Amino acid sequence: MARYRRVSRAVRSAIADRFSAKDSIVALSADVRIDGKTCLVTGANSGLGMAVAIDLARRGGRVLMACRGGHPEAGEAVRRESGSDAVEMLKVDLADLGSVHNLCDGLAKRNAKLDVAVLNAGLMPRTARRSTDGYEIMFAVHFLANRVLVDRWLRDGVVEPSTDAGRRPRLIQITSETHRSAEAIDFERFGEFADYGIRDGIRYYGLSKLHSCTFARELHRRLNSDGELRVAVHAMCPGPIASNIARDAPLVLKPILVPVMKLLFASPAKAARPVSYLCCSTEAGAQSGLYLHMMQEKQPGESAADPVAGARLWQASETLVRRHMPASASLD
Repeated sequence: MARYRRVSRAVRSAIADRFSAKDSIVALSADVRIDGKTCLVTGANSGLGMAVAIDLARRGGRVLMACRGGHPEAGEAVRRESGSDAVEMLKVDLADLGSVHNLCDGLAKRNAKLDVAVLNAGLMPRTARRSTDGYEIMFAVHFLANRVLVDRWLRDGVVEPSTDAGRRPRLIQITSETHRSAEAIDFERFGEFADYGIRDGIRYYGLSKLHSCTFARELHRRLNSDGELRVAVHAMCPGPIASNIARDAPLVLKPILVPVMKLLFASPAKAARPVSYLCCSTEAGAQSGLYLHMMQEKQPGESAADPVAGARLWQASETLVRRHMPASASLD
């Protein structure tokens, strides 16, 4: 059972985090509205993503649920729970960059304008898997797909930076406190497929979250480089959630892990509160670069906040972005 100790430690750490963290922000009241705002949420068919979609729709947002497989029943659930018909399902597989570009093409053709984007989709595979394009799947979904999405949205005008507070878009990266325990990004082997078994899955999960957290910090710097606030870019860890992320957990642990998560982890609706704060509050829209751990404002880990690492991540990933850019979208 030694190979499962890493998973057990991660669960114990998550439980400790949930009950020891002290709130420094206040949850939004139900009367905070975002009427007329268009919000896109990835991975919105279940768990945290669905809870965020419900709350944004309930507050008057027009919600685009970007999910693998489409999941029409998830859209119906969000409409029912929110009481809003302004909910649309969009199909995208974030492990396939061709699918990511198809989503972006569709948004550009309809002249969509995003006011809020929540980059939420995530997974934790039992063992190493390749994405459609050959990358380690957590690297592909947690980082590279989001890098491509944001690049396309900015190029296509789907996200339009603005100094006008009423029009300023918000980009929210869902990441994890596990980024703090990750080894430094190896830029000499950046993007190379890593083969791992059950024992090292948590380690590569943390590394993928270091990529995503570093990306959010660097994006914040680049979009607001001259001191003028144009896009509010934030990152946050929702803490332990009773969601279906354990679907790929080792089979021997599932009978224990699933009940523990339901009993001790936060419900998706509760975990969505800090996400809604970043999406909807006046305070979060008037600044950029926040990092929240549940309802607590913190500084990200040193590696994620390092501007040198951020610049190297941007440069290294730019090569991958261009490699997978379709001819129709390759605009400079």
